[in-house]
Amino acid sequence: MTKENQIEQSLINKLIDLKFTNRPDIKDRFSLEQNFREKFEALNRVRLSNSEFARLRDEIITPDVFVASKTLREKNYFQREDGTPLHYTLVNIKDWCKNDFEVVNQLRINTENSNHRYDVVILINGLPMVQVELKAVGISPRQAMQQIVDYKNDAGNGYTNSLMCFMQLFIVSNQYNTYYFANNKNQHFQFNADEQFLPVYQFADESNKKITHLDSFADKFLTKCTLGELISKYMVLVESEQKLLVMRPYQIYAVKNIVDCINQNRGNGYIWHTTGSGKTLTSFKASTLLKENPDIEKCLFVVDRKDLDRQTREEFNKFQEGSVEENTNTESLVRRLLSSDYSDKVIVTTIQKLGLALDSKNNYKERLKPLSDSRIVFIFDECHRSQFGENHKAIKDFFPKAQLFGFTGTPIFEENSTYTTREGQEASYKTTESIFEKQFPAYTITHAIEDKNVLRFHIDYFKGKGDVNPKPGEPIAQQAVVDAIIEKHNAATNQRKFNAILATASINNAIEYYRLFKATQQKKKQLDPSYIPLNIACVFSPPAQVLAKEGDTKNAEDIKQLQEDLLQEREDNKVNPEEKKNALLEIIDDYNKQYKTNHTINEFDGYYQNVQARIKQQKYSNRDYPHHNKIDITIVVDMLLTGFDSKFLNTLYVDKNLKYHGLIQAFSRTNRVLNDTKPYGNILDFRSQQEQVNQAITLFSGEKSTDKAFKIWMVEPAPVVIEQYKNAVEALGVFMHDNNLVNEPQEVYNLKGDSAKIAFIKKFKEVQKLKTELDQYTDLDETQKEVIETILPTDKLLSFRSSYIETAKQFKARQDKEGNDAPADIQQLDFEFVLFASAVIDYDYIINLVADNLQMKPSKQKMSKDEIIRLLSATSNMMEEQEDLSQYINSLDWNSGQDADKLREGYQVFKTQKNEAELTAVANTHGLETAVLKTFVATIINRLIFDGEQLTDLLEPLELNWKERSVKEQALMTDLIPILKKQAQGREISGLTAYE
Repeated sequence: MTKENQIEQSLINKLIDLKFTNRPDIKDRFSLEQNFREKFEALNRVRLSNSEFARLRDEIITPDVFVASKTLREKNYFQREDGTPLHYTLVNIKDWCKNDFEVVNQLRINTENSNHRYDVVILINGLPMVQVELKAVGISPRQAMQQIVDYKNDAGNGYTNSLMCFMQLFIVSNQYNTYYFANNKNQHFQFNADEQFLPVYQFADESNKKITHLDSFADKFLTKCTLGELISKYMVLVESEQKLLVMRPYQIYAVKNIVDCINQNRGNGYIWHTTGSGKTLTSFKASTLLKENPDIEKCLFVVDRKDLDRQTREEFNKFQEGSVEENTNTESLVRRLLSSDYSDKVIVTTIQKLGLALDSKNNYKERLKPLSDSRIVFIFDECHRSQFGENHKAIKDFFPKAQLFGFTGTPIFEENSTYTTREGQEASYKTTESIFEKQFPAYTITHAIEDKNVLRFHIDYFKGKGDVNPKPGEPIAQQAVVDAIIEKHNAATNQRKFNAILATASINNAIEYYRLFKATQQKKKQLDPSYIPLNIACVFSPPAQVLAKEGDTKNAEDIKQLQEDLLQEREDNKVNPEEKKNALLEIIDDYNKQYKTNHTINEFDGYYQNVQARIKQQKYSNRDYPHHNKIDITIVVDMLLTGFDSKFLNTLYVDKNLKYHGLIQAFSRTNRVLNDTKPYGNILDFRSQQEQVNQAITLFSGEKSTDKAFKIWMVEPAPVVIEQYKNAVEALGVFMHDNNLVNEPQEVYNLKGDSAKIAFIKKFKEVQKLKTELDQYTDLDETQKEVIETILPTDKLLSFRSSYIETAKQFKARQDKEGNDAPADIQQLDFEFVLFASAVIDYDYIINLVADNLQMKPSKQKMSKDEIIRLLSATSNMMEEQEDLSQYINSLDWNSGQDADKLREGYQVFKTQKNEAELTAVANTHGLETAVLKTFVATIINRLIFDGEQLTDLLEPLELNWKERSVKEQALMTDLIPILKKQAQGREISGLTAYE
């Protein structure tokens, strides 16, 4: 096995070959600063006194990496001792290739609270900007990622109080597998969390072939100009979120192609990047680079719906505050087009406003004549929708020197084109290529699935009960659809952890569905009081003509613009518009009562935005954001089926005919990546559209082999996964037998040695992963469900989950405590506790379950103490509460008849008494006053979590020598940490890692 130091030396040699200067003399903070001083003085042609340099150094060092990153890219001001100004840059920002590129290794930055050593650091003009953290072959690079983040979360670490604050990129590798990611404050990297907060990338070439070996990666990624260009051009500072983004390879290639095409004036082109691949960021970066091109008069980013206009403008301004302004009307657009102000060089507008500006019926076109001979760049979002009408021709005719670029996730080919051109008697279909001339390298949904940037799909073609067999494309009774959705929704959405959209064929259908859900759930609740109804919302555009007739002309105009791409809704609203308006009033009124809002039809956009926000707010736990605030299913006609993203939307119910790009766009609402609890996007189709699905996949896969595309796009059918599940459970049994144990959950505790326990963690995690997949299949029949239960009965599965969590917690504690000193096989473990979490089983659920049993006669009780405790112990989201709650349940008189409120009161008393006993014991052990220690713990919980203060700021009341980290203080913190973590209830406490 190649050792870490060998990989390190090999990388240094490679960088030397790439003309980096090796600096083995830079090993500490002082030598790093002296080198930076030399580079700074040479670049800015200045000699600083020692005191001036010390003051400059202190001014530029900041704990905020976002602030440091802005300083790095700007011209800055410094006042010298004699009062004269010094306007300086830290690097050559005009030509990054001309900076000095150096490599250092085993750099140690000693600070007050940390003593970290960094494997390989790349300096650009003396500033540390790229850190490479290495692991031996066979060790997962994930451990290097975790190590970097742990370093960054240590109180007073070098990234916050030394030149390391300028770090832009981290690279991690075990020689054969290499990843990179941007530096950011408040960075987390927890593979067991609800969501990874750390976007991690692999490098690839233009055909999306991955370049993962460190040697090849260095050749392509770490050459001086490539690296300098990446940091200067292809990292984005997101102002609104104060964070750094590094663009993915395919985004960089797209921007380069557009910029090169413009610089060389080589006509037009289009970019096929799948839905969910970050097209807005790509177009933003292309637009901002064009802003610096003096030959370009204007760059217009053109969308085809008002809500996308707002969304894109917000996204652009999120990347750079004030980069684009709102065009409230066509007059505003025309003024900005004619403006010579630099801030008006990039404009976001709708195709409709642009069409009005170029319409000869008004005077806008005449006013714009001075621009007609200018070089203007148009970038069209979702160009499969907007580029086939008269507007495109008007743009081409009026701006003959314009260059047009389109972004689309679903191009128009001949197969899915509905527009034709005629030349004499011959007709040909208009396609995206015929409009935009050439396609740049594509990043299709196939690429994105392979990269795990989006999910695969599971499609359930609904088969009715009994002899009901829906014909392709034909609707079935709406009541049957409602009944099926109510029956399947919990499974489809992982017990309502996620939410769904129901796509309907018309506004009338949407209204009928809304009323059917309402009536059906009321009846179900009457029959079964324990049933928790689904929260149903419905959104469709109101009839603009009725609003106009009532005098609400502004709202009517906004709705008309919104409906430009809502073809079905626009047509539907022509028939019985009053009825549709009244139905929408009823729907919004119900919504206001459910969610305690006050939306009106005259502010439809506010209602629409609120619906979208609630779909996204599913991410909050029910503890933080109760279920009654969330939406389970949103009924739509055209809305939300394109351009809308939420990681917490995983299911699409389809009762409308879809095909080609419309089908792919709608399906793609469900496939945003979250974690292993969302293994695929779920589609339940009530129109038997298998043929249309096959055609769409064939057309948009980007693969020559349809069979290959289907294997990539679709999850395995249920029988295949059931067989995999059976094999995984059998493998677990063989493993237990090989360890001379019967295959029972309690026997896990008798496994001897780390290697056996590690093997169990890996084997049972595979069992649970497959079970999580199967739990979300909506097309399992009763026989298949019985087979799954036979393979591993639910009671036994829960007990194994409990054994897994207990075993994994022990190893997780060792990982946290020992870090790099832990054995390699323990360092590599990823526990994926999120697989063992439940969206249903939480504190309230357990308390109510206990209360339900306590209020029944012993003979009628459904669950025993032991069964409830086993359920609790098998749920990872209850780990922090498990010990206390289990002890409390065990202490109860099972015949006491207590209700849920009494149980909650009793539990709080129980916890208070237990916590005080634990704190008293710790205080006695360490010779401290209990009251002082109690105040200290309360202060940590309140101020560190909610105010974000550091632990070291709060230690004075204990009057210990904390800064020297004495044996006494370390022993005290070791005893306190479990108590602190328990009281924090899963929230992060900053600064604890230094004591763990």
